[in-house]
Amino acid sequence: MSNAPTTTAPTGTGPIRVLLADDQESIRSAFRMVLDAQPDIQVVGEAADGGAAVELARRLRPDVVLADIRMPRVDGLELTRLLAGPDVAVPLRVVVVTTFDLDEYVHAALRNGAAGFLLKRSGPTLLIEAVRAAAVGDTLISPQVTVRLLRELTAGPTATDPDEGAEPLTDREREIVTLLAGGCTNAEIAAQLFIATGTVKNHVASVQRKLRVRNRVGIAAWAWEHGVCRP
Repeated sequence: MSNAPTTTAPTGTGPIRVLLADDQESIRSAFRMVLDAQPDIQVVGEAADGGAAVELARRLRPDVVLADIRMPRVDGLELTRLLAGPDVAVPLRVVVVTTFDLDEYVHAALRNGAAGFLLKRSGPTLLIEAVRAAAVGDTLISPQVTVRLLRELTAGPTATDPDEGAEPLTDREREIVTLLAGGCTNAEIAAQLFIATGTVKNHVASVQRKLRVRNRVGIAAWAWEHGVCRP
C-alpha cells in the first residue's frame, strides 16, 4: 500500500471528516456529540495526546483537525506546525481550539499554519462554523481574538505593498484582501464585488502566491500588519 499523501480537500460527495485531538475525554465527547449531530460532518477519529494525533492525522488524512493546545507529548502548536506548517508538502487544515486566550498562543498558531483559532467558550455554533469554514478553505477566528489581533497588528507598519521584490497586488486583489481580512467568506466577497465565487478563489490563490503565505490567515495577518484593514 502506498504511503504517499493524498489531497485533503473535501470531495463534496460525503461529510466533512474531522479528527479530534484533546487530552480531556469529556471535551472530545462533547465535540463529537455536537459535530456528529450535523448531517455534513463526521468525526472519524480521536486522540488524547498530540503525538498520537499527528500519527492518526497522517494516516486518516481528515478534512479538518480540531486540536487543543496543551496536550502531552506534542502540544497543539507543534502539532499544527507538523501538519500544516510551511514545510509540509500537503498540509492538513488544523483549527486550534483552546481554553487559553493568550496572545503568544494565537500568534504561534497562525504562524504555524492554523486554519482557525477558537476559544472553547465560544460555543457549539462557532465550532461547527469553524469546521465548515476550514473544510472549504475559509478561516474562522473567535471574535474576541480577532478584535484584539486587529488592535495589536494595526498599531504596526502602515506600508501597503508586499515585501520588497514580491509581485505587487492588483487593485482587485487589494479589494479582496480587505474584505477577506475583515472576516468575509469567498461567497460574501463574491456577492459584494459582483463576481463569481470561483473568481474570488483564483484571486485569493494569486494573493497567497504573491505574499508567500500558506493560507487565508496569512493574508489577513499581512493585511492587518500593513494597515490594509483596520477595525
